Amino acid sequence: MTNPPQMAQAFDELAGGYDNDHHDEVARLLLDLVRPAPGDRAADVACGNGAVALALARTGVSTPVLAVDISPGMVAVGRDRAERSGLAAAIDWRVGQAVPLPVPDASLDLVLCSSSLHFLGAEALSDWRRALRPGGRAGFTLPVASQFRPSGAFAALVASDVPIPDTVDDALSFAARAGLVDAEARLAHVGSRAVIATVATSP
Repeated sequence: MTNPPQMAQAFDELAGGYDNDHHDEVARLLLDLVRPAPGDRAADVACGNGAVALALARTGVSTPVLAVDISPGMVAVGRDRAERSGLAAAIDWRVGQAVPLPVPDASLDLVLCSSSLHFLGAEALSDWRRALRPGGRAGFTLPVASQFRPSGAFAALVASDVPIPDTVDDALSFAARAGLVDAEARLAHVGSRAVIATVATSP
């Protein structure tokens, strides 16, 4: 299990130079696969710079979108981006652990996690099933194993129980083992990096 203070420090140090353009593109990829519905109650888990929360807030989902991250620095970046985009009231920013989500059971329609599940661990998917209503959907992205080379402090923060997928089928199998159903996955290249986006339903 990762150490939350260590995790927060690592991402706080990264916040000022975070690649917003890359993560905004990954968020668009994820939302294109998930296709949020009007009125969906949604959360952006381990929200980082808020790319997913901002993208959700621009759709017809119910607001405020919950955005949670353990890094105060990342949340500050996200909040600033929201204010500059005129979306300050559309997102509920929280600094704290993303697992468990600070929501009641079966209270969400949509839980999304971009570029972070491999730091949270498989327990995150169990918590998403708790937080989602029956028929609610979980969407996440993971890097492709052949390109994944974590370095420095981040190498020690990668969860050992989240298999980094080589293929779309690997991502689908992971979702199925977590008890999610009707999974879809898509491989995409974002700049020089490849990611796999997955969406599945809580039974």
